[in-house]
Amino acid sequence: MHNGVKMEKLPSRAECERIIKPLLNKGRFYHSRCVADEAIKLAKLYGANEKKAEIAGILHDITKNMPESEQLSIIEASEIEIKSLRNALGGRKSRLWHAISGAVYVRDVVGISDADVFGAIRWHTSGRANMTLLEKVIFIADFTSADRDYEDVGEMRKLAQESLELAIIKGIRFTINELMEMEEYVISDSIETYNDAVLLLLQGKEHRPV
Repeated sequence: MHNGVKMEKLPSRAECERIIKPLLNKGRFYHSRCVADEAIKLAKLYGANEKKAEIAGILHDITKNMPESEQLSIIEASEIEIKSLRNALGGRKSRLWHAISGAVYVRDVVGISDADVFGAIRWHTSGRANMTLLEKVIFIADFTSADRDYEDVGEMRKLAQESLELAIIKGIRFTINELMEMEEYVISDSIETYNDAVLLLLQGKEHRPV
């Protein structure tokens, strides 16, 4: 499973938990389990692949506790396009690095070559325009997992039961407002995520429960 040996099928959740447990602190490990649980629920609600949602959810923060230098080395050794890399590294802090390094680590070290899982981990923090259904599920599961306790989490959970796009808009607003208050860099992908969700709502093409 490790050292770049590609798996023909997705591993079990138990296998994934064994992989991430030594890499994460106790709180992050618990968060990852909560996101996996929430991802399964949202996948079932919106018709996404439940197995892929579970695996992407449990692995989404796999490099979160790695040193910044190690994360950067993983990113630099990958084939992530230069534009995305430059945008993601544009801020003063590395809050976006773990999403990129995590996706690459899961693909190249853990050996999960599934493109859907890669995308769900890659975009779970910033979002992007034209996200897939699975990417949206993981993006929102990270906001609404059982361990989250920020002020508006109740409203986020309510919106997540009504429309993925409504929840995405709320989540992006929360993130951008927080970044602006700290005078941090706002990645263009997040702006595009917001605009894309708004357009889908205006066009009546948002994801509603199936």
